[in-house]
Amino acid sequence: MLPYALIHEAADRLKKRVRRTEMIPSHHFSERLGIPVHFKCENLQRTGAFKIRGALNFMLSQPREALARGVITASAGNHAQGVAFSADLLGVRATVFMPESTPPQKVQATKEYGADVVLAGKNFDEAYAAAVQSQKETGALFVHPFDDHLVMAGQGTIGLEILEELPDVGTILVPIGGGGLIAGIATAVKETHPHVRIVGVESKAAPSMHYSVKKGKILEAPLTVTLADGIAVKKVGKNTFPIVRELVDEVVLVDEEEIALAIVALLERTKLLVEGAGAVTLAALLNGTAGKPAGKTVCVLSGGNIDVKTIATVVERGLLAAGRYLKLKVLLDDIPGSLAKLAADIAATRANISLITHERRSKDLPLGKTEVLLELETRGYEHIEEVIDHLRGGYEVDVVK
Repeated sequence: MLPYALIHEAADRLKKRVRRTEMIPSHHFSERLGIPVHFKCENLQRTGAFKIRGALNFMLSQPREALARGVITASAGNHAQGVAFSADLLGVRATVFMPESTPPQKVQATKEYGADVVLAGKNFDEAYAAAVQSQKETGALFVHPFDDHLVMAGQGTIGLEILEELPDVGTILVPIGGGGLIAGIATAVKETHPHVRIVGVESKAAPSMHYSVKKGKILEAPLTVTLADGIAVKKVGKNTFPIVRELVDEVVLVDEEEIALAIVALLERTKLLVEGAGAVTLAALLNGTAGKPAGKTVCVLSGGNIDVKTIATVVERGLLAAGRYLKLKVLLDDIPGSLAKLAADIAATRANISLITHERRSKDLPLGKTEVLLELETRGYEHIEEVIDHLRGGYEVDVVK
């Protein structure tokens, strides 16, 4: 298990070097869910994620000679930036292996902190294997992204901060990738507040901890593409797993639409930009898989390093999941005024046309007909049904998935 004293030592080491991130109460989500909801905003951390805590604590704990040949690591993005920043702070060379699919924004940010970046493998596990091989050849010090007690202790300082600001907390929801974050937080919290419920949250696209806890042993889980790329780990740590099994009350899963919906909800209601991995905790609250938390509830928003290109896709998916966006294909008579009449009928439903495409030249269209593709802004699922029912009263309408 992780020694509790290591977490306090980490807190002393990191003081004034990392940001003590804000704990923000959310009036909107508290009213919506019927429980006091707070957000621990590690998305506002230096480097944009909690990973700097563990990486810097590990490196500050090493004798100077251990760092002489530099440091090396593997990461899907956030740990990479934490290691790169810490190495630059200490004047140490850093090499980071990242999956080829890593968002460009995370790759560029890592380079800007001064690290050498090597893109290797289709996922974190393949990048990790390449980094381990390189470490054997170079003799650089390996900084594990999660399966190390000093790294876990650094992440555990988040738990200490939560208890200091909210000593009567009832439930804490924490994202899970390899398990370092939740192992550190659970150790920090359960030592003095054993009654606090700790809930881990994974993406259904990367459910390695969920499967492992369920079966009582470490298992590899198949990975699919996920918005929560920061927690897409095929196999959890051999050191993190027993801590999670012992101290974490439940591990739950969320799907891609729920993650997208949570990202959009955080943007709209709290003005916080959070990446997929950071939004899984709110997603679990909104979809009910975390049950009905008791008392004051904290969602750890673990990071905010979302790729700019991804934001548009995420917003669209989130709006779709919330019933705020509708695509329709409508067949019209190809006569003057038919398009204007369709627009008027849509206006009567109080839906807003955001995009309209008029197709008149297609071999699949019957003679005398034209096809219109519409993208509409709507107010929810009930409104969508009203729009569709109204239009089907006078048109041939298909919903486009």
